[in-house]
This record gives sequence, C-alpha cells and structure tokens, in this order.
Amino acid sequence: MELPEMESMASAIGVSVPVLRFLLCFVATIPVSFLHRFVPGVTGRHLYAAVTGAVLSYLSFGFSSNLHFLVPMLLGYASMVISRKHCGIITFFVAFGYLIGCHVYYMSGDAWKEGGIDATGALMVITLKIISCVINYGDGSLKEENLREAQKKNRLEKLPSFLEYFGYCLCCGSHFAGPVYEMKDYLEWTERKGIWKASEKGSPSPYGATIRAIVQAAMCMGLYLYLVPHYPLARFSEPIYQEWGFWKRLSYQYMSGFTARWKYYFIWSISEASMIISGLGFSGWSDSSPPKPKWDRAKNVDILGVEFAKSAVQLPLVWNIQVSTWLRHYVYERLVQDGKKAGFFQLLATQTVSAVWHGLYPGYMIFFVQSALFIAGSRVIYRWQQPTSAALFKKILVFLNFAYTLLVLNYSCIGFLVLSLHETLAGYGSVYYVGTILPIALILLGNIIKPAKPARSKARKEQ
Repeated sequence: MELPEMESMASAIGVSVPVLRFLLCFVATIPVSFLHRFVPGVTGRHLYAAVTGAVLSYLSFGFSSNLHFLVPMLLGYASMVISRKHCGIITFFVAFGYLIGCHVYYMSGDAWKEGGIDATGALMVITLKIISCVINYGDGSLKEENLREAQKKNRLEKLPSFLEYFGYCLCCGSHFAGPVYEMKDYLEWTERKGIWKASEKGSPSPYGATIRAIVQAAMCMGLYLYLVPHYPLARFSEPIYQEWGFWKRLSYQYMSGFTARWKYYFIWSISEASMIISGLGFSGWSDSSPPKPKWDRAKNVDILGVEFAKSAVQLPLVWNIQVSTWLRHYVYERLVQDGKKAGFFQLLATQTVSAVWHGLYPGYMIFFVQSALFIAGSRVIYRWQQPTSAALFKKILVFLNFAYTLLVLNYSCIGFLVLSLHETLAGYGSVYYVGTILPIALILLGNIIKPAKPARSKARKEQ
C-alpha cells in the first residue's frame, strides 16, 4: 500500500500513520497465529514463531525494534549460561534497566498520549517474558519441596535452546500487547505435550472463541471511537472544566477513565483472538458434560469484572490479568519471607515495579502508589463486612465497597492518562483529592475500628 493511501486511511479513522501501521500488523497476528497450527515439526514451529514475530516487528516499528529486543534477550540468555544460581536477579535488574533506558530515551508515554507509537510497548512484554523464563530456569536447580506451587509448575530443569528461547520471546507477534505466558507452556504447546497432547476428548476447536473475541474487539473499538470525542483528556486543562462544580468534574473523571479503558479492551481482545486461534490460549477442559475447552491463558481482561468490581482487591484479577499474575508470582510472592504473611510493603513494592515497568512518568508513579492505598482501603471495608451477621448491614457495606471502588478507580486513573505531575495533581486537586483522602481515612479507621471476631462455639470454648 502506498503512503498516500496509508495517510488517507489513517485520517479516516483518526490515527497517525505509524499507529495505523501498528494496528494492521497487530490484527495480522490473528492469521499469522492461525497458520502456526499447520507448520510441521517442532523445529519448524519454533522457527516460524521467531521469524514471524521479527517480521511483524520490523513492519510495525522498523528494523531498530528487533535490535532493541535483541539486547535484553541476549543478556538474559547469557545469564542463564554463565550463572544459573544468580541468573534471575541479574536479569531482573538488567532487563528492567534497559527497558527504563528506552522509556526515557523515547519518552514513550508522551508518544502514546499524543497518538504515536514505538517499540517500547512490545519491549515491555518481552522484558516480562525474559525475566520469567530466566527465573524459572534458576528455580529448576532448587529442591522442589522448597518451592511454591507456581514455581513447581513453571520451573525449567534444562536450558532452552537458542531457537526455543527466540520463538518464545517473539512468538507470532504475541509480544505486541501480550498476554504474557510461561516458557514451559510455550514448549509444551509447540511440542504438543501436556494439555495439548492428543486425548480421547479430541482437539479443542478455537473458532467459536476466536470469533467471540473478534466481535468483542470490534464492539470495544466502536464504543471507544464514539466516546473519545465527547471526553477528551485535553478538557482537564481547559477553563470550562474549572468552571464546573465538584460533582460534574467528578463525573467527567469517571467518564474519562471509562472511555480510555475501551481502547485497552480492544487491544486485549485482538491479542486474545490471536492466542486462541493458535491453540496456545487453551488452558484445559471444563467439568461440564460434555466438557468444553477453556481459553483462560489467552484472557487478559474481564470487562464486566472491571466495570462492576465489588472490591478494589478484585481488579488485579480482572484487569491486565496475565501481567497481574506475573507480578504476583515474580515480585509479590518472592518478597514474602517463609512463615510470614504478605503486607502493605509487598503490595507497595509490587505496585512500584508495575509503575517502573510502564515508564518513569510521575503520573504512573502516583497512580500505582495510589492504587496500593486504594486496594488497602478496600480491604478494610471487606474485613468489616465479613463477620457481620445482619444481612441489611452487610449489603450496605458491599454496596459501599462497590461505590468506593468505582469512585477511586476512575479518580486514580487520571494520573495514568495525563502522565505529567502538574496535570495529575491538578486533576486530583480539582475534586479536592477525595480519591486519596478516602483510602487513607479508611486505612486509619481500620486500625481503630477492628472487625468483630466471630463467636466461638460452646464446644470450642470447653476445649
């Protein structure tokens, strides 16, 4: 397609030419992933995964993108070869350091905010895949009885080959927007082992689930394109916004966050379709009769779960699901000492890592620190409602937790959207920091008003 045609098409849908190029390559991951099903031989499938991923990256971002991917990929593989005992911690800091350098050099957040695109988004996904692979190789040398269930499931006992490693990192363009998955799952899928091994249940058909994901993507993009002209982020810096009253400004913040989420729903729906059609998204069979295939490995968002979350604690389970799982397995759980429970420190550290992963913008940092407070405040309400025996009072607390989650989520995400310190603080300040004060007040109240302990049975007392 000639450049003038690209420009006219981009203009028609309201995006830049680089973004259109990315979208075309991103949608192309669906047929590319579909063709992976017919590639013969294990070596052929690894080679196809690596080459198609590299070609799609080149077409989308240019030749330099593959060079950027190559640096942490080679450093991660070298660490596995040189020091199996320390390869995980080395790669964690080296890969994140390189990613941060790229974020700073390209100022990727500003580019995304202004409608641009670059390879740092894909590098973010590759960074997580590299780190998990290397850490799991390190876990493969440890005694199994000392490992958590996730570590036992994902540990790698032998070093992946160079081709396996490259196929995993670039697989059919899955690095564009995720979802993140484990090296062990990739190997079993490629070799048709584990749950992908032929069984009496037959081969799971991906077509119905793929069509559903594509239809969902189309609906999400349609709604986003309809809403975004009505709720532009630029409105926050316009005089008319300051003239509005408190409730109108708060409702505009809600609609801005609500509108922005549909863009992510579209992206993740396309990546879900791509992963399902390849077969890698398959996660086993349901217990129903007859059994139905499950595609949880491909799922990165539960739209209704996000929009109607009853508690902030539920949000990591329904939003950017696979990255949340990665953060839990490779940051949160590994900061908990044996015999101790996780606390606010582990939560804050995990959210900080997530903020750094997104980029060194004040808006990201404030959003993820704010989200740690946000979740902690929601836990207080949840603890209050658990021992309550009065049905009406319990329903009131459940509703309050839902309303609290809705309010603070959309207040908090302003920082994630506008990025700059000035705009973030101006947005929060325009509604009197209600979404920051409320979680802190709940945390303080939680230390004062302790939930009632459930009464022990008489028999228990006699013992």
